[in-house]
Parts: sequence; C-alpha cells; structure tokens
Amino acid sequence: MSLRSARFDEYFMRMALREAEKAAEKGEVPTGCVIVEEPESEDCLLAEVRVLGRAHNLSESLNDATAHAEMLALSSAFETRGNWRLSKTRLYVTKEPCPMCAGAIILARVDTVVWGLDDPKRGGGTEFGIFSHPGINHHPEIVKGVLEEPCREIIQTFFKKRREENKEEKKK
Repeated sequence: MSLRSARFDEYFMRMALREAEKAAEKGEVPTGCVIVEEPESEDCLLAEVRVLGRAHNLSESLNDATAHAEMLALSSAFETRGNWRLSKTRLYVTKEPCPMCAGAIILARVDTVVWGLDDPKRGGGTEFGIFSHPGINHHPEIVKGVLEEPCREIIQTFFKKRREENKEEKKK
C-alpha cells in the first residue's frame, strides 16, 4: 500500500478523531493527534505501523496553554523514539496546527503533516505560512482535507454546544 494512499491516511486520521472525541468528553476543544513511523515497506499492514505518540487537547484540564494535541503527541513520540528528531514520520491531526504547534513540528523534523480541517483564523500553514516559510530549514509535506467532514462535524458540534451552554448560563 502506498504511504500516500487515502486508505493509509484515513486509517490514522480516524485514530486522531478518536482522540478528538476524548477531548470533547473532557470539555476540551476536540482536536486529536497521532504520530506514526513511515513503514519501510510499501506492503506493510496498517496494524504493523508503529504509533509513536497520540494525544488530545488538554489545555483546560492541565491549565496549560501549550497542552495542544500536537505538542503532547510530539512529547510522547520523542520519549518513544528516544530522540527529538522525528524524521521518517507522519503526523495526523484533526485540525490544522496553530503557529506554536507548526513551529514544534518543524523543529522535530516531521516529514509529513496530515490534517483534516483548515483553521481559517489561526492556521500555522494556511494563515501564517509557517510550513512554507523560506527562512525555515525544514519543510514537511502537507496533506490537507483527510476526513474533512468528520473533523468539521466534531468541532462544529462542540462549539454549538458551548454556545448553547453559555446562552443558558446568561439566562440564570
């Protein structure tokens, strides 16, 4: 199976979506992230691909502005690999990384970044151009729009529920 096949990317994006669901259950912005090693062989089974790290947003739970899914998954992957350099890896995230996470991804030397939903206000790639900036020494491949609709739905559902809760709170 090609590393760039839709089936390959969708498999790991579904894993990231499960992480996003965990975040939503905790009242966190539902973003999930999974980092995998790129398999050596094109015919590798999906179940044989090594997952280096996975996480979901925990900023509210930890009272930590940096506890984004990508940052936590990167830390896990560094520990798993025993190295801060994550070459030959693919990072899957349900929503486009913010500028902080985009910078960390570049510093970690992740080869490919795959996201489901663009972030039109705070996107580190689309809005700030961090991944393609000419002054940066590492430019990961970017794959956008993988399972975009389920990624959009979980975000929209979360914020709709939050607006309704805020509206009810104001009535009290």
